[in-house]
Amino acid sequence: MDDSRVNPAAPTDDLDRRLILLLQANARESTATLARKLGVARTTVVARLARLEASGRIVGYTARLGGDEAGRSVQAFVGITVSPKAGREVVKRLTELPELRQLASVSGEFDYMALLRADTTARLDALLDEIGDIDGVLRTNSSVVLALRVDRQT
Repeated sequence: MDDSRVNPAAPTDDLDRRLILLLQANARESTATLARKLGVARTTVVARLARLEASGRIVGYTARLGGDEAGRSVQAFVGITVSPKAGREVVKRLTELPELRQLASVSGEFDYMALLRADTTARLDALLDEIGDIDGVLRTNSSVVLALRVDRQT
């Protein structure tokens, strides 16, 4: 089947998943190298990439900072519990923090889980104070990242 004619909304298959994994490891890999690693034609890789981009499964390619830059920062996962009906305002205030990398509403013990990256532990401490002072935040629970074992996020 010609991959360029595959429905963009079609679910990903094993080849798509392996292609995505290779791109997560190195998004600058050439299509010829990707094709060789996957054991398919280069045109197949090009068509798959076009379909994954058109479907919104791949939304961009980025540069990740290496050891020196990443090593100069401290990251923490912060569980945040908010009072009922305060979520919208809390999210609005959290998005104003430039150190906020991700924010997810979650089930379980917390209402939200935030990933913060600060230049220093002192700045992280100040951020946690700022979050705790947001109207509607009932409590936070922080875990500082000691080492990143797997990073497939761009």
